[in-house]
Amino acid sequence: MTAEAGEATQRQTFLFLQGPSSPLFARIGDNLERLGHRCIRINLCAGDWVFWRRAGAINYRGRLDRWPAFVAAIMDRERVTGLVLLGEERPHHLDAIAAAKARGIAVYAVEMGYLRPDWIRIERGGSGHHSHFPANPATILSAAAGLPEPDLRAHYSQTFLSDAVFDLMFNLPNVFAWFFYPHYRWHAIFHPLAEYYGWIGRLLSGKRRAKEAEATIAKVVNGSAPYFVMPLQLETDYQIRSYSVFRSQRTAIKLVISSFADNADPNARLLIKVHPLDNGLIKWPHEIKVHAQRHGVADRVHFIDGGNLNRMIAHSAGVVTINSTAGMVGLQHGIPVKTLGLAIYDVPGMTDDQPLDRFWREAKTPDAKLVSAFVRLIAATVHVRGNFYSESGVNAGAASIAERLHENTVNQPGGFVDEPQRRRPDKDNF
Repeated sequence: MTAEAGEATQRQTFLFLQGPSSPLFARIGDNLERLGHRCIRINLCAGDWVFWRRAGAINYRGRLDRWPAFVAAIMDRERVTGLVLLGEERPHHLDAIAAAKARGIAVYAVEMGYLRPDWIRIERGGSGHHSHFPANPATILSAAAGLPEPDLRAHYSQTFLSDAVFDLMFNLPNVFAWFFYPHYRWHAIFHPLAEYYGWIGRLLSGKRRAKEAEATIAKVVNGSAPYFVMPLQLETDYQIRSYSVFRSQRTAIKLVISSFADNADPNARLLIKVHPLDNGLIKWPHEIKVHAQRHGVADRVHFIDGGNLNRMIAHSAGVVTINSTAGMVGLQHGIPVKTLGLAIYDVPGMTDDQPLDRFWREAKTPDAKLVSAFVRLIAATVHVRGNFYSESGVNAGAASIAERLHENTVNQPGGFVDEPQRRRPDKDNF
């Protein structure tokens, strides 16, 4: 079983499941073993094998219905004390987390940071509705008292090329060497080859899209009319399916445009910005245009594919999002934010808790003191500097995460409450 948080640890055995398509998890394992711990990994697919070319690998080639018994047996046999994974709502991970919790094994969820651009987060117990990070404003203010302001300047850069290369290294083996793991089913929506086809098309049209985006931004951002921003997430983002009532952003877009048309000031504008890594397989411009025309606001709803999101948000009247980290950008700029799903920053006094229909005219400005405390606390307790796709960023993130695991300081100081305070959305909350 695990030691109390904050105490020095004895030798532990960490079980790694799927991580990002990068060397991050293997490097964390390297660092942990140098600190005296033992690390093992269960590979579920050929892509997992590519990124764990070190000792301690176990290959699971069975069916999903036999997985719960298999992973539980591994935990017992290997005397596992900590489970490390990315994407806790993936089918294999849900079963593994259940087995870990039944045995008192600590669960650590690794994801891209809530802070951007070069932060990685690690949370003890999980994220989303599993998160043990406090949601009570008084608790946050008290825990953050005395914590320093984080350095939000970028330390490590990564490129689309490095991201793409690592993605290819993970997915192409799954496509062409699937027979080594015949029962594995990828959790994403699109086939990898379809995604690559979409990305090629976007790369070829990049200059044209950027020019069109800048023209629209110049007209709206520099205009006199108020405007709102809806930053789209990746359609494959598990946060949409797991931490909201939406199964697709299509439904959210339809809802937002309808509410905007019926309730916003007649002069107001709505900017809907596509995610920079969107694969282009869903024709968002067409979908948005159809809904806007249907509600009579085609001249007031604008699709943006490019441009600086920070600049758009900083001058806006408000941000509407399912649970994108772009909501954090809005809060840090003092801009009203309305969430349509579960987000860690959806805290009373920070986000707007009134119905979406009222948000357009009565948006509430976030409490600057509370936002500052929240940022200081998440930076100090559940974030490390680094990224998934550059050599220096991966090395920095791996070293810091390993140190946190070694010292049992994940979510510390003050970023852990015994019972999760956020609930999985089970009905409309907007």
